[in-house]
Amino acid sequence: MDPTLARLSEIPNLTVSRDAPLSAYTRFAIGGPADIYAETESVESFIQALAVARSSGRSYMVIGGGTNLIVSDAGYRGIMLRFVARRMFAAGDRVQCDAGAVLQDLVDFSINRGLQGLETLAGIPGSVGAAVYGNAGAYGHSISERVRQVRFFDGECVRMFDSAACDFRYRESVFKRHKDWIIFSTELRLTPADAAALRKTADDIVKVRNEKFPVTMKCAGSIFKNFLLAELPQAVAAAIPEKVVREGKVPAAYFLEQVGAKGMSRGEIHVAAYHANLIYNAGGGTAADLRILIEELKLRVRRQFAVELEEEVQYVG
Repeated sequence: MDPTLARLSEIPNLTVSRDAPLSAYTRFAIGGPADIYAETESVESFIQALAVARSSGRSYMVIGGGTNLIVSDAGYRGIMLRFVARRMFAAGDRVQCDAGAVLQDLVDFSINRGLQGLETLAGIPGSVGAAVYGNAGAYGHSISERVRQVRFFDGECVRMFDSAACDFRYRESVFKRHKDWIIFSTELRLTPADAAALRKTADDIVKVRNEKFPVTMKCAGSIFKNFLLAELPQAVAAAIPEKVVREGKVPAAYFLEQVGAKGMSRGEIHVAAYHANLIYNAGGGTAADLRILIEELKLRVRRQFAVELEEEVQYVG
């Protein structure tokens, strides 16, 4: 047996497999196998597995819900680790949640307890850890507004950061700049409110979201980040119609529409005919075609507007 595989297999509460198809762990349903895949709900077991991965001399990485991953068709020559604990606890206006929990489950959990602050995140795919990592948000609100503290592993020890130390910005956090830091849980401070009203808000948002991004669609939601109007070149910002700007942001879809993105395709990878910032796998699509199409869209926008689209997705392998 592979020595690294053998060492990982000895760790309690760790599920280990060889040549695991990563297409099963990504929203795009694309990607070849990882040499070794291991997951656990235990913080202690995860830290042990990470130590084995580090000492093995092989490449390794940690993934969450796989929503924003584009995995190479050749897969990942290394060790893929995943923390999958999903516990949630509520005490008054505080909610404690493990990083492996599904974000929608956390939204539902808070709404059912009459706690306001996460309902605008309804329908956003992925895990809670990934939402904190990328400061997920929608409809003018982000999860950072409600994060009180985050428990994480910095490679040496488990630490706690308050919201200020997390350095949240638009779709950014300190954890994005320290990709070796692993989020284990977060504590949120919410506001007591009427559960029925919160449910209606969330349901209305999910209805709109599902029209754009059906749950069966093999996609990562929006593929590119929106732009902050204040950070665009002055000449570009001045030419943008006022009706396009929302809460100080310019949708990436605006620029993509201008360059004819809607309906473009390569192989089984398509840009939605109704949404220029939605790329999906129609079935049998490849990571190679997906990356080529993304680069073509970036090139078109760069040539016409002299601005650089930035992906929300992460490339693996």
